[in-house]
Amino acid sequence: MEEIKNILEISHLVKSFGNHEVLKDIDFTVKKGDVISIIGASGSGKSTMLRCINLLEIPTGGSILYHGTDITNPKMKVATYREKVGMVFQNFNLFANLTVLDNCMVGPVKVAKKDKKEAEELAIKFLKKVGMEAYIHAKPKQLSGGQKQRVAIARALAMEPEVLLFDEPTSALDPQMVGEVLNVMGTLAEEGMTMLIVTHEMAFAKDISSHVIFMADGVIEEEGSSQEIFEKPKHEKTKAFLSRFRNL
Repeated sequence: MEEIKNILEISHLVKSFGNHEVLKDIDFTVKKGDVISIIGASGSGKSTMLRCINLLEIPTGGSILYHGTDITNPKMKVATYREKVGMVFQNFNLFANLTVLDNCMVGPVKVAKKDKKEAEELAIKFLKKVGMEAYIHAKPKQLSGGQKQRVAIARALAMEPEVLLFDEPTSALDPQMVGEVLNVMGTLAEEGMTMLIVTHEMAFAKDISSHVIFMADGVIEEEGSSQEIFEKPKHEKTKAFLSRFRNL
């Protein structure tokens, strides 16, 4: 049987802002089809770690290997890497002046150099996937938060990435809109999309994850399968954090 190779290898990752060390010696790997939820209290370093993986923050130390190539090397073409490792943000980051369709076409045309017809077909395909094809001519201001986030997911998918990073994708949404976004993410997980998800949605993380990372104070305090972390946590900090979610 063929060994599943690592897509990403994060090794001894460190990130400091001035004298404040936010990430301390982070190590983990991402294989094809992994759905990794990253949980922990606010300020534990979760989003900073995700932003380092997407090079929105430059690591202070350590390495991030993508198929064996260190992306922290200054010679690395960041735009090319981000085509393959896409990101969905907490606050959508849609272009306000563009329609839904154009928001989803801009990456394939400008970055991936696809022709407009192919980019439009890709955009419509993924807008259908997230249930937003009826809104292709709408501007972001005409959409609810949940709709904006679904468009943002379609936009990321239109680049046909190998890995999708989600940085608290539901935290800016009203409670009634959270479900529609989580449903889309659940479908992607079932279809084998490789995903890293920073989330406060514990029930969702428990149900969807192949692997869970619990962070505290800039380190990975504990990691394991969903069952191991949620049902049999070993570390006191993990137990204390999860005790707030007794109804899982």
